[in-house]
Amino acid sequence: MRVLWLVSITIPAAAAACGLPARDVGGGWLTGQLGALRALDGAPALTVCSVDARTSAPVRGEADGVRFCLLPAGGESDFAALLQGERYDLVHIWGTEYPAARAMHAAALRAGVPALVGLQGVMDVYAAHVCDGVPARYLRSCFIQRAIDRVVPGGLLDRLQARYNALAASEAALLAETRYVTGRTAFDRAAAARLAPRARYFVCNETLRPAFYARPAWRPRTFGAAPRLLMSQGSNYPLKNLHTALQALPALLRRWPGLTLAVAGWPPLDKGPLLRPVIDWMFPYQRYCKRLVRTLGLEGHVRYIGPLDEAAMRQAYLDADVYLLPSYSENSPNSLGEAMLLGLPCVASAAGGTPDMLADGREGVLYAPPGDAAALAAAIERVLAAPDAGAALGAAARARAQKTHDPAANAAAMAGIYAAILGGEGKR
Repeated sequence: MRVLWLVSITIPAAAAACGLPARDVGGGWLTGQLGALRALDGAPALTVCSVDARTSAPVRGEADGVRFCLLPAGGESDFAALLQGERYDLVHIWGTEYPAARAMHAAALRAGVPALVGLQGVMDVYAAHVCDGVPARYLRSCFIQRAIDRVVPGGLLDRLQARYNALAASEAALLAETRYVTGRTAFDRAAAARLAPRARYFVCNETLRPAFYARPAWRPRTFGAAPRLLMSQGSNYPLKNLHTALQALPALLRRWPGLTLAVAGWPPLDKGPLLRPVIDWMFPYQRYCKRLVRTLGLEGHVRYIGPLDEAAMRQAYLDADVYLLPSYSENSPNSLGEAMLLGLPCVASAAGGTPDMLADGREGVLYAPPGDAAALAAAIERVLAAPDAGAALGAAARARAQKTHDPAANAAAMAGIYAAILGGEGKR
């Protein structure tokens, strides 16, 4: 069985095999599932393809029995040429939220190669909530801002909304033609039923980065008046809901005055006092969060710790007392799975597929709605004030995650999906 993967980023193994420096700290679920599938007896022959603008022509490499292909562009003709040059039995497209996915799907249909589409994010739901909770004055840009943005891209929220709307439309067009979809949660299944009504739906959980399966697991510490909270990806855009997390902090600081929130992401851009007003103007969400920090008296309580690689992210979880996931929507967030694998107590919004991953009151604490800062503060307090500092929740979450993210089980499930599709195609 020869399977071609299309993925949205150049994973580190692909970059190394093709002679390029690795530049992305994300995509750990791809690396995890690739390693688990490769270790399976009778594993399919895999080629992993991504679009990488650093190349001017197709670049190929091979490592550990996996072939890699980097393409400079991701149009339908580029993928048609790739499919014509090789005889693949199946195309597996990871995600719908990038333009190359639709192009690859169209090329596979024309070539008569069955295509499996894996849901990573559900863009129409994301588009509906991407700017939730942000005051209207931050959502509108003027002509001058848009002109600057065309030359030096900023973070204009109306542009962000337009991009998500376009991605949602592209996703809907792709899924309307799809015959095979894979997902993980009831949220995914409902999205597939709505957007891909003719498709057969398969369930396969994700395998996460290897470091998160290793010991030592998280252990509670005596934090006194200074507990540590951790968020990931909170500084980029409103969907991840850093603003509500900031609004929840004052209530917690009254009980724990030394509390800190670490945010695994870039801090608001700052190029000095002369450029600061222009940068703030061009990055309205970061400006809004800076304003919240200032007006709520949170200086010294919020730390941006940068985008972290696998080892550093693992350590950030181990150093925290509670992991926060207040997103307005998620399907099956890998960051939550990683925190659970380590046994770190988690507080999350009951949005999207998150309730399918974490049982409220038994494996963590869920709150609703996502924008309710008081409810979020109460959920965090429930963990921090527990006699065991959430250790029992974390242990139960770890046991659940070890099953959900079991590498061998997930690899076997994926291979079974491939076999079921190809068996069905043979019957056709």
